[in-house]
Amino acid sequence: MSIFELFIIAVGLSMDAFAVSVCKGLSMQKMRLKYALIVGIYFGGFQAGMPALGYLLGTRFQDSIAAYDHWIAFILLGIIGINMIREALNQEEESCDASIAMKDMVVLAVATSIDALAVGVTFAFLKVEILPAVSLIGITTFFLSVVGVKIGTVFGCRYKSRAELAGGCILVLMGAKILMEHLF
Repeated sequence: MSIFELFIIAVGLSMDAFAVSVCKGLSMQKMRLKYALIVGIYFGGFQAGMPALGYLLGTRFQDSIAAYDHWIAFILLGIIGINMIREALNQEEESCDASIAMKDMVVLAVATSIDALAVGVTFAFLKVEILPAVSLIGITTFFLSVVGVKIGTVFGCRYKSRAELAGGCILVLMGAKILMEHLF
């Protein structure tokens, strides 16, 4: 997998964290760099840690399902992407909370990085070099989360659903690309 493909996956995975960061920014009275950095560290750290954990789990099963790994990658990325698209199109109002308390941030960071766990399993099947991959995912998520807080304080929730929609489409397309490469 090329660095460009990893970057595209990193951006796709970061969109949930970006959307929540926009929401955090919306609920803040004004932009505070310290708070934006804290949000970025939580989201970036968990987005890097979850695929690493998924990779470790995936390597345990890699040999027994190697013949079907491309289908698993396609299905996992497809499900994650479709779920993100569905959430983006959902018209329900989500609540925004300015709290950056540890318990609140850990819950949000885990919730926004569960999909990264499945991607980590996919990375194991595709034999991706995990350290550069998780580093890129973590750094990308960190920066997009900090930017998301800023956007939230300036523009509000206008771009939240578009970010989730774009992230979902990216993951579905990457899953389809992986499947097509293995089939053809």
